[in-house]
Amino acid sequence: MTTDLHLKSVEELAPLLETKKLSPVELTKAILDFAEESQPKINSYMAFYREEALAQAKVVETEIWNGQYRGMYHGIPMALKDNLYFKDKITTMSSKIHKDFVSGYDATVVEKLRNAGVIFTGKLSMHEYAWGITNNNPHYGLVRNPWDLDKIPGGSSGGSGAAVAAGASVASLGTDTAGSIRIPSSACGIVGLKPTHGRVSKYGCYPLAWSLDHIGPMTKTVKDAAGLLEIISGFDHRDPTCTDVPTENYVQQISGSVKDLVIGINEEYFFNHVDSDVEKAVRESIQSLVDQGAKVEVVRIPSLQYAEWAELVTSLSEASAIHHSDLQKRPQDFGDDIRLLFELGELPSAVDYLQAQQVRRQIKQEFTQIFNQVDVLITPTLPVVASTIGDDFAYLNGEKVDLIDNIIRFTGPSNLTGLPALSVPCGFKGNLPVGLQIIGPAFKEGHILNVGYAIEQTNPTKNRKPNIFTNS
Repeated sequence: MTTDLHLKSVEELAPLLETKKLSPVELTKAILDFAEESQPKINSYMAFYREEALAQAKVVETEIWNGQYRGMYHGIPMALKDNLYFKDKITTMSSKIHKDFVSGYDATVVEKLRNAGVIFTGKLSMHEYAWGITNNNPHYGLVRNPWDLDKIPGGSSGGSGAAVAAGASVASLGTDTAGSIRIPSSACGIVGLKPTHGRVSKYGCYPLAWSLDHIGPMTKTVKDAAGLLEIISGFDHRDPTCTDVPTENYVQQISGSVKDLVIGINEEYFFNHVDSDVEKAVRESIQSLVDQGAKVEVVRIPSLQYAEWAELVTSLSEASAIHHSDLQKRPQDFGDDIRLLFELGELPSAVDYLQAQQVRRQIKQEFTQIFNQVDVLITPTLPVVASTIGDDFAYLNGEKVDLIDNIIRFTGPSNLTGLPALSVPCGFKGNLPVGLQIIGPAFKEGHILNVGYAIEQTNPTKNRKPNIFTNS
């Protein structure tokens, strides 16, 4: 039973735990052993909680053996991004300034996962303060992509992406302000879901930009993401941005049927200037849905031409407001890359910021109108695959293009609108994964998860898995 446990998904492991064919202690030890063995290769963890995890696994084992099984994630070992607070544990935000910060309470999502019986194996690395897409951290070292150790894992939730892809964590949570769940999910070949803004409480999560931040699942499969969302979603009065809408059973909404599904395709923005191999993989997956009875409709969203500007002004301004005091008092303690971004964030005027919010409103209205015509939008998650560590550029059809501008181009609009967006693997360019993004109407996560599952069932990745001990 111990063979390759680290490669199994939650939906594979949960029945084994429920039927007592697999012990939570055995599973937790296997995950921790692999995570510690893989750490010198991919550097995905900030901290390991071995002693506490194994003690909790014994408690969980007794619960399950006494007939008190709580559900899909009971007994599942996982680590979380290091900007989610754990009571009485250090939460660093992978920063120097907060290297000794200890929270007196659990984040709401942590509390909910504890109640679901999750076993925490540790905290995962991230781009400093979640403000970047490479995970090249000047304080704790860079994180490597399990598919090619010379490539970035994406960010800012790069530790989560690398850990889940390699098998160092069965699943994880990331945060997403301009794509920080979906970018590493695409780059590392896993499933990443940014829920609707307000669906998941952010209480106990260190913010990057208040109005753009989201917390969501990063998993091996779509059903794993659906089950995780069921646990973490729900109203929380402690988060003023949380919306009081009913929670749903997302796993039950996944049938895989896409008959009569209407897929929106926006050529002008979401298929403009895309690597040809990436585009080919995405369009082949769209065709696979058409082959199953879906229909395609081309749509226009004119205000998307201003999306990158609105995202930049909003995120820069809000992030700089959060870090303003430290920027004045101890600028040398920030990494060079994010210090520059925080300094740039001091430049936009109140007029700039408010105009950006007007643009957001217009984009949101246009998306709302589009979803009267179509059920989902499908796009590439990224226009490129993972770039080489240390490069500030990516190759797009042989041309060098700016890395950060391109890597957030297709993910940022869903942060501006707050609409749910799911990245699922849809193939490879060479040995590097390609992700496909599904965007849906507000609070219709079940719809996009079902479409993602339909794609997953076509097996576009041909069951390929990374092997960090052979990849260079």
